[in-house]
Amino acid sequence: MLHVKLTGYSRQYALDLALAHSSSRIAPPRTPWTSIAIHVFVFAVWGLLFARAFYLDGMAAWSIGMAYVGYDTLLLAFVAWQARALRWPTRADAEHSVLKPPSLAVIVAAHNEAAALPVTLHALFGQTHAPDEIIIADDGSSDGTAALLTERYGLVQPDEGELSEASTRYPTLRWLRLPHGGKARALNAALVELHSETFMTVDADTLLEPDACAAMVRAFARSPRLVAATGLLTPVCARNATGRFFQWFQTYEYIRNFVSRFAWARADGLLLVSGAFACYRREAVTDVGGFDPTCLVEDYELIHRLRRHAAMRAQDWDVQVVGDARATTDAPGTLPAFLRQRRRWFAGFLQTQYWYREMTGNRRYGKLGLMMLPVKAFDTMQPIYGVTAFALLLAFLLDGRFTIALSALGVIAAKIAIDLAFHTWSIHLYRRWSGDTRQTGLVQALLASILEPFTFQLMRHSGAAIGWLHFLTRRHTWGVQQRSGIVPRSGG
Repeated sequence: MLHVKLTGYSRQYALDLALAHSSSRIAPPRTPWTSIAIHVFVFAVWGLLFARAFYLDGMAAWSIGMAYVGYDTLLLAFVAWQARALRWPTRADAEHSVLKPPSLAVIVAAHNEAAALPVTLHALFGQTHAPDEIIIADDGSSDGTAALLTERYGLVQPDEGELSEASTRYPTLRWLRLPHGGKARALNAALVELHSETFMTVDADTLLEPDACAAMVRAFARSPRLVAATGLLTPVCARNATGRFFQWFQTYEYIRNFVSRFAWARADGLLLVSGAFACYRREAVTDVGGFDPTCLVEDYELIHRLRRHAAMRAQDWDVQVVGDARATTDAPGTLPAFLRQRRRWFAGFLQTQYWYREMTGNRRYGKLGLMMLPVKAFDTMQPIYGVTAFALLLAFLLDGRFTIALSALGVIAAKIAIDLAFHTWSIHLYRRWSGDTRQTGLVQALLASILEPFTFQLMRHSGAAIGWLHFLTRRHTWGVQQRSGIVPRSGG
């Protein structure tokens, strides 16, 4: 037993050492002048456009809103063009011959998720391609998780910090019992125990469709270059009025976001996989040190580190979206929960942008450095542009400057028309890509796009603005999310 413990400690030490060598947070490189210039430009333009509202008349006074609308429209045009390949989704599968399927492990990081775990595990046990390993990384749970795992799943409770023997009822299932240290530490502790070539991270509130594991295995078998992939997620909220409101908007938001990720993947610029449901090549992740416990969005930061590691060592690594790997995930169904989630997401985004600022505008990183990361530099201020533009519009109305306000509303109406077209195009592509026609009705999508600028978009930007405050004050807290969608819907 002593030998096993020392071996486990040495593997964790090796992972920490790899993180120290690959992380720009721990060993920050020199920031090139191009990166400094891009970020200064983004802030300076906002200051200039905001100031124009106080000394110019006419539409020039609402220049910040025009810039916001123009930037967002350019992004939509880029995504619409790049994603057109989704009209023929089977073509991507034919590009690579299928190699030997890699072995697959699943890590479920769980902190006080006794209510949701049975749903998640039931879906994992029902996969058409069964995972070779399933580890419940129990992050110091104090609810009924221990009783659930012992009584319902036949596991023997291990000592803290230890991995249990396999379940007597489910031979691939094991329990890693840990002191509470956060999701990233729980994932890392499980990572060093794995033997499989690939592994998936599945949140305890995420329900995989039966073919999800098979789809991920096929994707990694087709492409030896693939080191990280994300599946498609559908959000689900509580079945009350508030929950239906948030689920309505988030459903279309998720569709647009995944179509956008496909577009950036085609441009070799994808930086974001969904931590709730993602798959990685184990050796690549251990080479860069696993997940960073300091970051609020450990999945986003990991992709930056993988990309940086590949460029520094001339590795031809790839990150993709797998359209036939699908899952349902619990999403915030109340305003406080939604703001907490978006605050954390955006504060973590800002953390990562700051730590890896040397990649922005850097030719070493190819299209990623010259295209995607400059766009992300603008995205740091996009919610501030949006909130400021809306606040100025209200101020013009209250001040009786109706000529400016009506012109601005005309611009917003034109933008809504563009958004309608993009919504329709995205839904068409998503249906062809995923084969999923549930909850993607065009009429509801059109209504959502009309109401979104004055409701959901403002809430999203407000959460991001709070994220800015947390980033600047270094308040790195997750907050507690209540599960209200997956458990009631599946509890029957």
